[in-house]
Order: sequence, then structure tokens, then C-alpha cells
Amino acid sequence: MPRERSTYICQGCGYQSPKWLGRCPDCGAWASLVEEAPPAAPQAQGPRRAEPVALGAVCGSAVPRAGTGSAELDRVLGGGLVRGSVVLIAGEPGIGKSTLLMQLSGALQGPVLYVCAEESPEQVGLRAQRLGINGPSVLLYGENLLEAVLQEAQKRAPQCLVVDSVQSIYTAQLSSAPGAVGQVRECAARLMQFAKLTGVVVLLVGHVTKEGLVAGPRVLEHIVDVVLYFEGPKAHPYRVLRAVKNRFGSTNEIGVFEMTEQGLLEVQNPSELFLSERPQGASGSVVAASLEGTRPLLVELQALVSQSPFSTPRRSALGLELQRVNLLLAVLEKAEGLRLLGMDVFLNVVGGLRLQEPAIDLAVLAAVVSSFRDRPVEPDWVVFGEVGLSGEVRAVGQAEARLREAAKVGFRRALLPWGNHQRLKGRTPEAIELHPVKGLREALQVLALS
Repeated sequence: MPRERSTYICQGCGYQSPKWLGRCPDCGAWASLVEEAPPAAPQAQGPRRAEPVALGAVCGSAVPRAGTGSAELDRVLGGGLVRGSVVLIAGEPGIGKSTLLMQLSGALQGPVLYVCAEESPEQVGLRAQRLGINGPSVLLYGENLLEAVLQEAQKRAPQCLVVDSVQSIYTAQLSSAPGAVGQVRECAARLMQFAKLTGVVVLLVGHVTKEGLVAGPRVLEHIVDVVLYFEGPKAHPYRVLRAVKNRFGSTNEIGVFEMTEQGLLEVQNPSELFLSERPQGASGSVVAASLEGTRPLLVELQALVSQSPFSTPRRSALGLELQRVNLLLAVLEKAEGLRLLGMDVFLNVVGGLRLQEPAIDLAVLAAVVSSFRDRPVEPDWVVFGEVGLSGEVRAVGQAEARLREAAKVGFRRALLPWGNHQRLKGRTPEAIELHPVKGLREALQVLALS
């Protein structure tokens, strides 16, 4: 029987080639193809381990969940950890992934097997000591070999298996180094199989690339049940945990934490926190009512418009999609007649948040006009609404929840789309005054910016 040949796999896009190439033909990356040796011969398949189940027998049954001890983390997970699930937590180095998992391990009631694949057990123990965690049910296991990890997990039968990180473990069935595309894919698949067969919750720490994506093959995100991203600049104390995939709950749910010496602390009311240092009477500052999953958030948008010393003006957006910002600036020039051709425009979402929904369009344009004309917006205004290409203000979802959050924080006036005002039918807090608008020019007139 001829020997199976090795294949070369691109670490960026997963392209496979029978020979080594200097440049990937698919994604164009240089020196990204890594050799993957053929796996060992598979063993004979044993008896069938499961029987088909009627759909009616499983529909309507509640999914049991285990609380993590953190209301913010439970919100992102959809209510807690599901038995037999595989959760991937990704983020930049030092952002707080290991800290969060150590706090979670100390809060769980059952035994936890914490695999220290990157650090020694002594290093992890120092972190636990700093966080005040001394749970006897948390077992630290310094091992990189997947077969040894699975054998120990079957022996201990923990409630939760933490692997820190999935890029640092390897299987002896492949000759490639830990972190290679084949190793990450094979280890993740076998950990997933272990979780489904035993009911143990598996938590994986994942590295990210310089582009902010999970390192390794794209299939890693398809294998796991939940993918959580840690966001936030390291110099900023606030961290946002965002769910981008969740088979047991809603996606795009977020949890807000504050990094302190005692670890990650929950932020119960992020709207008040993000607005606590808002300047009074400053032009270019507007409060937008955004929605992240099911949670309404009030965030401050800041804009700075100044004369550009260069022939090509600069456009910068922190926490916003730059392509969307350029589109909105073009709409502003067309609808309102503002000449921004020779002006630098800088936009920032205060607090290190990243906003993507179109409901903040109206607030973005209001902040730009406020800075351009040096006219501050009154501090009791909250703004939300999508802006179309012809300058019309379109309705957005969950307007009632946004207004309730604004009234709770203390805002007295709200600028909103006319379509949302028609659908509310009086279901709004009495403490907030509504100002519906149909177009961008009307909105700027209401805010006294035209």
C-alpha cells in the first residue's frame, strides 16, 4: 500500500496544496503554507453509540444551564453554561481571557480541570492568589499532549474542562508543531467529541491574529458551540465580551467588565459608566441610544472637524466602521450642503466600544455638524435613527427599550425617527419628551444645528 503524502495548508485561509508554495494562491499570503503529515490509520469503528430520536421527544425540553457566578457572563452565554458545550474565548494577549476563566473556575460548584498549556501551574496559581481564588475543586494540570489531557479528564470526570490555550496543545497522531492548522483542527474536533460524549463543558482560550480574527483554521469557529470575543484597548479599564456565535442563545449579546487589581468586575449599568465623564457645553458631543443584542446602551459619540493642512483630508473613526462614516459624510454634504472637502474629520466612541448598527447614523451626523459649526448640543438630548442616502431618517428596532434606558439615566428629550413614533402609540416613559423627524435637515433644525 503506497504511503500517503503530506499536504501543505495555509495558516490564513486553509488552502491545501500537495507541495510547498512560497505564496498562497487563494489569499495571497507569503510563507503561510505549513506542512501537515498524514494522520495515523483510523481504528476500526466500534458499535453505534446513539440511536435516532424522534423530534417530538426533544422539542420543548428546557436546556439545563449552570450559572457562572457572573451575571454579565451569563447574559452573553444566554443564561449560563450548557452541559456538553464547547466555548471558545478569543482576544488579544493580556486582555483578560485567563483572568475571566480563572474567576469562572472558582465560582463553579463542581470540579474543574484547568489545563495549563501555556503557563506553568505555579504561574496560574499566582494569578489565582491575586484574584483571591483558593477553591479546592480547581485542579491545575500542566500538560500539552491532548491524549494525556483527555485521559486525565476521563479519570477526574470534572464539570468543566478549561484548555488554555487550544493553540498550545498537540496530538501525537500528527507530526506538525503545536499551533499548526492541522493540530488546532484535530485537537478542537477531539475535544468537541469528548464534550458531547461525556457532557463535560469545555472552555477553550483562542489566540487572535493581527487582524483581530481567531488564529488557526476557520473551521475552529464552526466546530465550537459558542464563540466569545474580548474587546477593548489595553490602556482602557473597560472590557466588552461579545458573543458572535451561540447555538444556545442570541448572538451579538455583550457583557461589560472593568479590569481591576481584583480581576474583572461586572458593570451593572454601563450607560451611566460611559457617560460619567461627559463634558458639558462641548461641541461635537452627542449621546446615541444603541442596542447590543437585547441590551440598550447610551454612549457618547465625539466628533472633531478641523481644517486639514494636507491636500487629502484625513478620516478617522474609532469604534465605528470607516466605510459607513464616509458614506454618511457624503450624505451630509449632499443634503445639508456642508463643505467638508478640505476638513479633517475624527470620530470616537467613548469607552472603547465598537458600534455597528445603523441606528447611530443620526447621532454621528449630529456630532459632525456640531463640531463643524461649533454649536454644542444640549446635554439632555438623546439621538437615534438610521439615515438613508437621500437624507431621510428611517425607523430602527427596539425604540421603546432605548427610550426607557434614556429616561432611566435622566435624559429629558429624544430625537427619533417619525416611523418609530407612529408605532410607539404612547408606550413611552412620561419623563422624556419625543421629537420625531422625517429627514436629516429637520433633525438638525430641532437640535438647533442648522
